[in-house]
Amino acid sequence: MSAPILEARHVTKRFGGLMANEDINLTLTAPVGQVVSVIGPNGAGKSTLFKMLAGYLKPSSGQILLHGQTITGMSPHRIARLGLVRTFQETTVFPDLTAMEHVSLAHQLHREAHDLEVIFGLPRARGDEIRLSESAREILELMELGAVADTEARHLPQGLLRLLGMAMGLAARPQVLLLDEPYAGLNPDETTRAVNITRKVAASGVSILLVEHDMKAVMAISDRIHVLYFGKKIAEGTPEEIRLDPAVIEAYLGKEDEELGL
Repeated sequence: MSAPILEARHVTKRFGGLMANEDINLTLTAPVGQVVSVIGPNGAGKSTLFKMLAGYLKPSSGQILLHGQTITGMSPHRIARLGLVRTFQETTVFPDLTAMEHVSLAHQLHREAHDLEVIFGLPRARGDEIRLSESAREILELMELGAVADTEARHLPQGLLRLLGMAMGLAARPQVLLLDEPYAGLNPDETTRAVNITRKVAASGVSILLVEHDMKAVMAISDRIHVLYFGKKIAEGTPEEIRLDPAVIEAYLGKEDEELGL
């Protein structure tokens, strides 16, 4: 039996006396291309868990494995090279660069030429430029950004900037893509489009783990959902199982059902 794609075993994170995550178990299994969501009220520990999975925080205890290999405590750069890449809530772009230039820059993790070869424009560096430009164009088409490939980021609306952030993550050629609130700030039409594109990305062979507050989007896109509450995991299951779970309903008590999609 093959190892899980991504696995967190009894992961705990303490900040002094604050327990941000306590004994979290999470498994992303085959087949590839599943979409798994992590939800919970503000302060539930979702972002802390994501930071640990991607190497931006070291767990106080527990273990994180990617394809059976321990990645606990590795740097984000090393983890990205192994195939796990995280995008961020904040859409960090360079206003004067085009969408194409952003994705091309994000490809640098897979550049074959050394710095001196790039400086002097040697053959391997020119080969990199051609190969990675072609890849960048393919990613922009997948993300339905081909029409704005040559548009500067300053002129792109929020919905397209969110897609550009995802495209930059794909440039690192992930096997697992961690999406941190990819639909935040989008209107309903933009969210529907982004959900459909996320599904296309998953279908292309990328397993996706996402944190998201938009419950309608979560229920529409997820194969499985993990629910955190005050740092602990209180439920796991399909969208329908989560929708009917008493512990989840109690954790969200006081919220409007429509807001939660429950």
